[in-house]
Amino acid sequence: MPRKILIIEDNQDLAHLLEIHLGDLSHEVDLAFDGHEGLAKAESGSYDLVILDLMLPGLDGLEICRRIRNRPAYTPILMLTSKSSETDRVVGLEMGADDYVTKPFSVRELMARVKAIFRRTEALESAPPGREASPLNIKELSIDPERRRVTLEGKDIDLTAKEFDLLYHFALHPGIVFTRSQLLDQVWGYGHDGYEHTVNSHINRLRAKIEEDPAHPRYILTVWGVGYKFIDPREEKRA
Repeated sequence: MPRKILIIEDNQDLAHLLEIHLGDLSHEVDLAFDGHEGLAKAESGSYDLVILDLMLPGLDGLEICRRIRNRPAYTPILMLTSKSSETDRVVGLEMGADDYVTKPFSVRELMARVKAIFRRTEALESAPPGREASPLNIKELSIDPERRRVTLEGKDIDLTAKEFDLLYHFALHPGIVFTRSQLLDQVWGYGHDGYEHTVNSHINRLRAKIEEDPAHPRYILTVWGVGYKFIDPREEKRA
């Protein structure tokens, strides 16, 4: 299915190269060569994917990512970075980037990442009505996947895109224990080897927002030596 893609990249040769290859896949591609132009296009257009360079003139990629994630409509973001610093990649993921590619990269690798993002998008779009589309209510917590809205005791909880995805994934599988690597694979899309602490930081932030006492959580539980699981109300009733 053809998609509309925005590439925000100040290396014009690279941007045009990606435009050609994405065009060969029948995608419609817009280009922006600095941060301010890129943000303006991202906010004025409706895109199925933003390919976003981290280092940009005018406005950097992390700030653009943050602003895109503050918008109500969800747009996948694939971040490009020439930095080797682990911190920059982790910050990009934690701000809501769906994936990242470190320069230098092969065009073939980037095309594979783009296809993987669109496969996940299409799977969500084609999911039949049913349990996964219905709001989930667990104790005082309510999760509405269609509106991407979370309330606790009737009050809205402000979550980032990945915080919502992680919480919803947990809530769909109550009582199931997930390792950090499994959560990276299933929520972020594939295994980010060595970045399991990204899961830790997201869970810590989630607990700070939804738990009355984050040190003694009621919803997202630690299974020591293994990973995490979401509370299963059925187990509580049997106890």
